[in-house]
Amino acid sequence: MTALSAPQFHDEDKARGHLEAIRWPNGPVCPHCGSQRHYNLQGQAHRPGLLKCADCKKQYSVTVASVLERSKIPLTKWLMATYLMCSSKKGFSAHQLHRTLGVTYKTAWVMAHRIREAMRDTSSEKIGGEGTSGIGEADETYFGNSKEKRRGPFLSQKQKVVALVERKGRVRTFHVPAVNQETLKPILTAENIAACARVMTDSAPLYDGITGGFASHETVNHSIKEYVRGDVTTNTVEGYFGILKRSIGGIYQHVSKEHLNRYVSEFSFRYNNRIALDINDQQGTINALAGIEGKRLTYRRPRQA
Repeated sequence: MTALSAPQFHDEDKARGHLEAIRWPNGPVCPHCGSQRHYNLQGQAHRPGLLKCADCKKQYSVTVASVLERSKIPLTKWLMATYLMCSSKKGFSAHQLHRTLGVTYKTAWVMAHRIREAMRDTSSEKIGGEGTSGIGEADETYFGNSKEKRRGPFLSQKQKVVALVERKGRVRTFHVPAVNQETLKPILTAENIAACARVMTDSAPLYDGITGGFASHETVNHSIKEYVRGDVTTNTVEGYFGILKRSIGGIYQHVSKEHLNRYVSEFSFRYNNRIALDINDQQGTINALAGIEGKRLTYRRPRQA
C-alpha cells in the first residue's frame, strides 16, 4: 500500500479520526475552556464529529480554533494537501495542488498558505543547546528581481531573510525589514540561541557587538576567500539558503513581500523535519497537522470605498 492510498486520504470519517488522534491524543479538549468533559452530538441535526462541552456548554469540533476552522473543504483533501507539501522536498505549488486535488486554484492557494501557517515554528527549543552539536551559524540573504539593480541601491530593493542554523540540527528563519544591528540584535539573543553555543558568522561589521553572552563568537573572512578555518565555517547556513533560493525560484518562481514569511516558515519546517533527523514524510505530516491548533489565517476581499 502506497502512502497516498492510506484510508485517511479517502474516507472523511477516517480523516476526522486521524486528525482527532493527532490534536487530542488523550481525548477531546474544549478549545473554549480547556475541559475534557464533553457530549457527542449525533443525529441529522448535527454534522459528524460535533461535540458539546459539558462545562461551558459550547459546541466544537476538531477544526475549531485551528487553521482549518470554518473551512468547507473535506478533511480528506486537507490531509492529502498537507502530506503532499510535507513530502515534496523542494515545495509544492498551488497550481500543482489544484490539479492534484481537483479544487480551484484560489482554493489551493488558500489551503497552501493555511498549511504554511500550521508549519510556523512556535517551539522554545534554542539553537546550539544541550544534546546538540553546540554550534550555531548565522547569516543573511536577499530575495528580489535582478532588474531592481537598475532602480536604486541594490540591497535596499531586496527582501531580507536572516537564518540561525544549528549544525546537524534545526534552523530558525526570520524575514526582516532591514539587515542591521537594530534588527539582528533581537534575533541573536538568548531567546533563540543557547548560552553554551558557539556562534559562527562571516566577518561583516553588522555582527560586531551583538553576538554576546554565548560560549564564543567566531568568524570567517569571505573577503580574503576564507571559507573554512578548522571547524569554523558558515557553510551550513549558506547550504540552507541555497536550498531555499533554488526551491522558491524553481517551484514558486515569485513570492511577494506580504507572504515571504510563510514560505520561509514552510522551508524551515521542512529542514527541521528531514530524514537526517530521523523524521520521515508520514511523521513530518503529523508534526504539521499538530501545528494547526491555536492558529487562524483568514483572507478577506478589501472593502470598496
